[in-house]
Amino acid sequence: MLQGSHVTTGDGVQIYVKQWGPQTGQPVVFSHGWPLTGDAFEDQMLFLAQHGYRVIAHDRRGHGRSLQPGFGNDMDHFADDLAAVTAALDLKGAVHVGHSTGGGEVARYIGRHGVSRVSKAVLISAVTPIMVRTAWNPEGVPPEVFDGIRAGVKADRAQWFKDFAPAFYGYNRPGAKASQGVLDSFWAQGMQGSLLAQYECVKAFSETDLRDALKKMIVPTLVLHGDDDQVVPLATTGKVAVSLLPKGTLTIVPGAPHGLCTTHKDVVNEALLTFIKG
Repeated sequence: MLQGSHVTTGDGVQIYVKQWGPQTGQPVVFSHGWPLTGDAFEDQMLFLAQHGYRVIAHDRRGHGRSLQPGFGNDMDHFADDLAAVTAALDLKGAVHVGHSTGGGEVARYIGRHGVSRVSKAVLISAVTPIMVRTAWNPEGVPPEVFDGIRAGVKADRAQWFKDFAPAFYGYNRPGAKASQGVLDSFWAQGMQGSLLAQYECVKAFSETDLRDALKKMIVPTLVLHGDDDQVVPLATTGKVAVSLLPKGTLTIVPGAPHGLCTTHKDVVNEALLTFIKG
C-alpha cells in the first residue's frame, strides 16, 4: 500500500520511497548499501531521470526515513520489503540496481519473488555470493572483521562512521583528493538510521548465503566492481558472483573504490545507461 512517500509492508513497516523522472518511463529501482539511504544513488537517479527513465529508490527498513522496527533486519525481510515496493508501485519491466548490501537485497528479491516484474539487474560492488570466510568460501573476509564493525558501531557509531568513510571512497589512498562534502554526506546518511538495525544488518550483509539466489537471476545481469574495493573484495564477490549468474557480465572499473557510484559516477552512469538500453 502506497501512502504519500511511504509503502507499508505486510508486517506493518513503512518504507520511504522517492521517485523522479517521467512516470511513463521504464522503471529503474535502486537498493542502497550499508549504512546509507536511497540518497546514495542521487547521481545515478538524476542522470537516468534526465534520460527519460522513472527512477525509484527506497530507504531500507531501519535506515534513513523508513520506520525503525526492532525486528526483520535480515536479507529475507529486505527482499520482501523490496517486493512490497514494486507491487505498490505496480512496476513492470524494471531494472533493479543494488550496491553493496543492496546487491544482496536485489539477488534475494529475485530469488524469493521471481522475475515477473524484472527485465534486468545490476550488482555494484555487491556482497554476493557471501562476504565472510566459510568452509566453502575459504578466501572470504575473516569473521573477526565483522565482529570489529559491530563493536565499533556499538561503542561510538558516530566516530566509527567518520573513521570508516575514507576507505569506503578510497580517500585513504596516496594522492587521493577527498571531498569533505561526500564524507559529511556519508556520516549524515548513516546517522539517520537505527543503531539496532545497522548493528543487526552487519550479520545480514556478511553471512547471508546468496548462491542459490544468484542462480535464479535468469535476467541479464551486469556485475560492476572496482578493483580497488577495500570493503567488498572483488576476488571473492564480484568474480565469483558472475560465475553463478545464468546471464552475468562482469565489468571491472580500474582504480575504483567501494563507493564508486560517487567517486566514479560518470563511469557508473554510462555503464548503467549502456546496459539498460542494450
